[in-house]
Amino acid sequence: MKQPSLDVLMNHVESKYTLVVATAKRARALMESSNHEGQVKGAKPVSIALEEIAQGKILIERISEG
Repeated sequence: MKQPSLDVLMNHVESKYTLVVATAKRARALMESSNHEGQVKGAKPVSIALEEIAQGKILIERISEG
């Protein structure tokens, strides 16, 4: 599976840090779920998470503290 470019991914997030955290959380959720919906055979959870973010399937909200 080819990973999306950084330019495409950055259109959906505010910073690279946010991208890394969102990708890690989604990949963990994929690993923990027993049913990997739409998972391509042999694709790693991080690759799937990045693809979902690039396609806009994942909504990333920033919660400000204060």
